[in-house]
Amino acid sequence: MPVFVMSDLEVPIRGRTYREPDGTHSVVVRGRDLEPALQHVSSRHDCATLAVVGLPEAIPDLSAMKDRKLIVVDADSGRLHDFAEAAIKVGADVEWIRSARPSSERLAASLLPVGGVVLAAGSSSRMGGTQKLLLEFDGRPMVRHAVEAASEGGCHQIVVVYASDDIKQALDGHAELVHNPEALAGMSTSLRAGLNALRPDMEAALIMLGDQPLVGSRSVSTLLRSWRREGSRPAVAMAGGDKARWTPPVVLSRELWPELEALEGDSGARQLLERHPELLDVVPAQGRPDDIDTADDYAKIVRLFPRKRPTRRT
Repeated sequence: MPVFVMSDLEVPIRGRTYREPDGTHSVVVRGRDLEPALQHVSSRHDCATLAVVGLPEAIPDLSAMKDRKLIVVDADSGRLHDFAEAAIKVGADVEWIRSARPSSERLAASLLPVGGVVLAAGSSSRMGGTQKLLLEFDGRPMVRHAVEAASEGGCHQIVVVYASDDIKQALDGHAELVHNPEALAGMSTSLRAGLNALRPDMEAALIMLGDQPLVGSRSVSTLLRSWRREGSRPAVAMAGGDKARWTPPVVLSRELWPELEALEGDSGARQLLERHPELLDVVPAQGRPDDIDTADDYAKIVRLFPRKRPTRRT
């Protein structure tokens, strides 16, 4: 989504433009330019978000922000409170940042929210009847690590696509759960279910696998920062090992979702990006992307990263 900068602000984030854009967009403005920004909002039903950096002394009429998102940025806590209260009264969705000069990364995170989709509907067919996502690593079910990495790494919404009730019970209360009754038809069905469950304000989806317990929050935050930078491509993934150029997790812009939702069978983001490698940026990230498919894989990570005694969740 374009980010229309209406003031003399240097905001090097994805989609930045100094010209009025067509279609759905956000606006960033200094407090001294708030009045013309509100006029713009009033005239454009497709202006979804207004970010104001450095609030003016007087609170103007904020009625144009009804049913829209207002991000207020200021170092004065009292002024933030007063603006937020006035905006809430007119029906705005308000977020505030207490800072005189917020980093572009902090502002980008508010303007370009990303939802996490954890794929956890596989049958664990190569684990000899054991549901691998329930195997414990560091005292928690393996799938919980993916949820925590997405949450602590900066995702604004997290959904887990599952098929087994055991997965649902293990994650109840830790994420939004989406049941996929068609999981046996392939990964594409879980990907489609997860994307459909994300809120309309999510600008991208972080696709994670439930069997990568060594992918931590630092890797997730690195991917999100890379995707939000000005000039980044629609997809950003972790660098892979010797056998693959890249590996999940991968961030996918909303513009790619229609093609992803059209996939069939066991196809996923890799099939789309192999056809269109020009859409992908690959970045190094901390953490290991090892996925756990077999009992030997699980034994290997427990041996290499011994923590608490591993047990199977019952």
